[in-house]
Amino acid sequence: MSTDAVEPVTPLAAGAPAPAAAPLGLSQYLIVLSVMCAVLLEIIDTSIVNVALPSMMGNLGATLDEIDWVITGYIVANVIVIPMTGWLASRFGRTRYFVSSILLFTFASLMCGASQTTFALVSWRVVQGLGGGALLATSQAILMETFPPGRQGMAQALFGVGTMVGPSLGPTLGGFITDHWSWHWIFLINVPLGLAAAALCATQLRDPPYLSAQRAPRVDWPGIALLVVSIGALQFLLERGHKDDWFASPTVTLLALVTVVGLVLLVIHELRTDHPVVDLRILRQRPLVVGCLLGAVTTGGLYGCIFLFPVYTQSLLGWPAWNSGLAVLPSSLTTAVVMMAAGRVVYRVGPRRMIRVGMITMVASLIGMHAWSLQSGWDQLFMPQILRGLAMGMMMVPLSLATLRSLPPRDVPKAAGLFNLFRQLGGSLGISVLSTVLDQRGDAHRAALAAGVSPLAPATVNGLAALGARLQQAGLTPEAAQGAATAAVARSLEAHAQIAAFQDAYLLLAALFVLALPATWWIVRRLPGTT
Repeated sequence: MSTDAVEPVTPLAAGAPAPAAAPLGLSQYLIVLSVMCAVLLEIIDTSIVNVALPSMMGNLGATLDEIDWVITGYIVANVIVIPMTGWLASRFGRTRYFVSSILLFTFASLMCGASQTTFALVSWRVVQGLGGGALLATSQAILMETFPPGRQGMAQALFGVGTMVGPSLGPTLGGFITDHWSWHWIFLINVPLGLAAAALCATQLRDPPYLSAQRAPRVDWPGIALLVVSIGALQFLLERGHKDDWFASPTVTLLALVTVVGLVLLVIHELRTDHPVVDLRILRQRPLVVGCLLGAVTTGGLYGCIFLFPVYTQSLLGWPAWNSGLAVLPSSLTTAVVMMAAGRVVYRVGPRRMIRVGMITMVASLIGMHAWSLQSGWDQLFMPQILRGLAMGMMMVPLSLATLRSLPPRDVPKAAGLFNLFRQLGGSLGISVLSTVLDQRGDAHRAALAAGVSPLAPATVNGLAALGARLQQAGLTPEAAQGAATAAVARSLEAHAQIAAFQDAYLLLAALFVLALPATWWIVRRLPGTT
């Protein structure tokens, strides 16, 4: 082990002067590099496969429902592991567990790239998700302890850059690789990066002393079983609910029942056992509860916007996928720049004020998105996207610091697992709800618009006649012109119904942030150790 590794950081007493930002050693920079490489691999792999699904279907001869498991299996496995990371790190040693998870993720990536059947690909994606689940929460705890108190804002900024920029880069990178090589390479590219990250972590990391004291004398098998069943059913419910028309499907209804019963039994069991796999007792600490709530809201807003934007630009504006991906890049870069600045500014102005300003900025961004139309171009789309980047940069770093910095060091790994679990579930819930909103509101707007263009209405008759006359002048026969005019009106009606549904979706997200704004009252004004 490197002798340059830093000692675990302890929280400062409230009101103590803020420490000077100590210079970082080479070992610390290497830890940051390896940890962030692992974080980016895990997050990008959540979304990179989306654009490659059609290519996979054609190559493997799979149906849409079958290939969907490539995404669902990974996310379900990921979510199951995330809340267990604190327990697994104390059970097996954090360095050993983290390095093993990177190697498992890397090996599964290799096998995904080599898969020749749908079953093999889905199976290895589940294994990949089990390995990747450790990387988010454990990385956040490692960075908190690697950096001294005066630089923990920068640590969370680096972590936030990965978690915020990764989802935006995934589809663009996946499209480029699939177009220029093949879908196999979206997995194979992980192998050299994963091996490098594992090697660096194995040589630079060491476990903090308190972890060995936390090791449970026995395994909480009932807790593990209840966690797998309840969280797995919940994530599967969020992934499949919209596609199966929610509670019109017996499967979705059964999943909802299993989720509720499983979560109730999990809470009861974990609060009664002496050595729980998920220590829910730390939720008695208010900073963690508020952080989990706002983490779910902010990630739901981020994932929701990333989900809506390409669908809007490609299906309604007719943009190619590459242009749609490039249009997201300025907001992602804005997020990265603002996060790096926020890691320093938060010590001066405090997390509560920054989070509030970020949420208000996010509302302004979503109101701007609500104004997008079928005639919107790059100029209209640019500023709301930049505002979204500003908002996310201002919210995520202060929120992570306010949530984790206020806790004792021994609780940080367990808290980081729960914090990232709520963020992941918030993102999944946001996408699932917005998908339903687009469908249901689209149907409602379509019906309302159709009622106003009755074929018997004089305005409709005159409009079709005028359009048909222009088409005849362009060379069509009267019958063809009439059919083309009717089809054009139908397409226009559908497009206007869809854009109205998108506007409703953005308005719903804005309302969510407005409703969550009062919760910032319970965010600490100042970070512990600052004046």
